[in-house]
Amino acid sequence: MALENFMTKTAITPTRAQDYSQWYQQVIKAADMAENSVVRGCMVIKPYGYGIWEQIQATLDKMIKDTGHENFYCPIFVPLSFLEKEAAHVDGFAKECAVVTHHKLTTNANGELQPDGKLEEPLIIRPTSEALIGEMYSRWIQSYRDLPLLYNQWANVVRWEMRTRIFLRTSEFLWQEGHTAHASSDEALAETKLMLQTYVDLVENHLAIPLYYGEKTASEKFPGADITYTIEALMQDNKVLQGGTSHYLGQNFAKAFNIKFADKDGSEKYVYTSSWGVSTRLIGSLIMVHGDDDGIKLPPKIAPLQVCILPLLKAGQDNEAILTAAHQLSTTLQQTNYQGKNIRTKVDTRELRPGEKAWSWVKKGVPVRVEIGQRELESKQVCISLRTQAYGMKQFMALDDFIANITQILTDIQNSMFNAAQQNLHKQTQEISSKDEFYAFFQNNGGFALAPWIDEPQSEQQIKQDLKVSPRCVPLTHIDKVGTCIFTGKTGARYTLFARAY
Repeated sequence: MALENFMTKTAITPTRAQDYSQWYQQVIKAADMAENSVVRGCMVIKPYGYGIWEQIQATLDKMIKDTGHENFYCPIFVPLSFLEKEAAHVDGFAKECAVVTHHKLTTNANGELQPDGKLEEPLIIRPTSEALIGEMYSRWIQSYRDLPLLYNQWANVVRWEMRTRIFLRTSEFLWQEGHTAHASSDEALAETKLMLQTYVDLVENHLAIPLYYGEKTASEKFPGADITYTIEALMQDNKVLQGGTSHYLGQNFAKAFNIKFADKDGSEKYVYTSSWGVSTRLIGSLIMVHGDDDGIKLPPKIAPLQVCILPLLKAGQDNEAILTAAHQLSTTLQQTNYQGKNIRTKVDTRELRPGEKAWSWVKKGVPVRVEIGQRELESKQVCISLRTQAYGMKQFMALDDFIANITQILTDIQNSMFNAAQQNLHKQTQEISSKDEFYAFFQNNGGFALAPWIDEPQSEQQIKQDLKVSPRCVPLTHIDKVGTCIFTGKTGARYTLFARAY
């Protein structure tokens, strides 16, 4: 975009209203977050995008450890025979598996490389790790004294997706996956719910994204699970994104992998297990919940850079004094505590025009921009701009007041972003009392529809076919509420959230 158009056009073309899908791709490009790899369906996460993931990872890793879990790591390869041991599990992932069949390359008569050394057993590149970890737990658990096992791993997984989109759905992505084993069903179920609430805390209080969360319906639950809990967020195009899941696996994997323990009374029992995970998909939700037509907006708690300082340098003035003041402010802020961490700052000394420089940080979603020039230096002020306000809106503040109030400024930005998203969520949620009302709601853009529904495949397939709508969850806030099913007329129907989903 030409510099003279900065004030008259948006940074992102097309806008959300013009083409939401392309807007999303252009936001990622404008912020220099990631790009498509030469490998179909895979992405290269660039430093700024990875910086967002590092903040999410560090925050969640502390939460996981604070709840008594330890990190470990298992191989990326899963023997095919392991995956076959749990029938529902293999059926759920069979179409997405990438398979390794050979262990070396040789050169053919034409000088071309070709696979050689066929493996005795094919290896699956992990789509998830329940099967491999189940085998390991069967070795590690012998007695009730070995329980519970509370483990988590940060890893990459491969699911061979047909339709891909950066961060939202790629053939390879980054995530964490927790795997726990317990002596009783009550312990395992409590663990499953604990991690669901941990994800709610992460996404609502750090990513500033309001959620609905609850129990998945029969067709939507994780393959091999007894119960799956989910967090669901509304994007600005009124589609929803599943942000993470927590699974109560009962004894399904324990029986498949013979994970037994000797109890206190000497009897031999199967353990109860759970698994849970979130992924780099959360970065996609950040873009689509908070972004505007000038780019991404990042909540301060997880922004890689919270305050960007822009020295305004000109020929014929004391630029050295301005640079010194900018670096001194950066150092002071870096020694200031916000949410248990030092504020993350940067002094931008690139040789660019001030407007171009400022615009680049708008597109990257940095919460606070600070300008220091000759005028600010002489008046002992700073000029601040907030990403949550329109570009061009500025306010002057005494330097000492800015330093004293920076944590409150960041807190206010965090809260305002959550409140704006929450207002939109409530606005686009409607309780539905009839089938006609249900169809009208989704034919008129939609959002979240809450309706009593008997969980059965016929009506589910019909609304998927007619409206591309699926059941998202039975929200925990309505877990015991029942009514008359809007599709079948049967009583005892659980209140279920429906939406179009990514």
